[in-house]
Order: sequence, then structure tokens, then C-alpha cells
Amino acid sequence: MASSSTFSLLFLLLLSFVSGRMFAMANGQRTWCIAKPSSNEATLLANINYACSQVDCRVLHKGCPCFSPDNLINHASIAMNLYFRAHGCQQGSCDFRGSALIVITDPSYDNCLYE
Repeated sequence: MASSSTFSLLFLLLLSFVSGRMFAMANGQRTWCIAKPSSNEATLLANINYACSQVDCRVLHKGCPCFSPDNLINHASIAMNLYFRAHGCQQGSCDFRGSALIVITDPSYDNCLYE
């Protein structure tokens, strides 16, 4: 059974898609970079490996705030957002070969903060 954070992430993705603003950035509007739910496991793993080779992904380690839920889409989204943040939140830093989305709703959950 999917966890509530997975449902929350999917809802945020749907909201961004329906709003038609998934790539729009309004003046002063905060944005986050997350993995597309349609991404396959190999792509998600490659995104984690690439992003974490460029930025500090310790928040994904077991026992850290963003480890749970322990699944590829969650970990990829967090790693991709860390990379996006480290590169100035520029649209081009949230592409990951077409497997990423820019959203305008904060995907943070529990103690895992997408900063």
C-alpha cells in the first residue's frame, strides 16, 4: 500500500500539471524540482547518482529526515531538488533528461524539508 507521502507527492504533481504552471516561475514564487512519477527505476537511480555526486545528499541516509519513505521516487525527488537549489533554481538545472518537473507547491513532509 502506498504511503500518505507518496499520495501527497502525486497530488502535488497533479496540481502543478492541472494549473498549467509547472514550468512557470512568477516573480518571487518559490519552486521545487521533483521526479516525474512516470520515470523508470533506472532513470531515477541515475538521477540520484548524478545529483548526489554534485551535492551533499546526507539527508537521504538511513536515520535522517528524508530517508523515509525509502523508495526511488522519493529519494530521486529530494536529490534532484538539492541539485536544483545548489544551481540557483534555474529551470535548466531541473531537467534530468526530461525526467523532472518544477512545482510551485512545497513537497516537504514530516521532518523532511525541501529547502
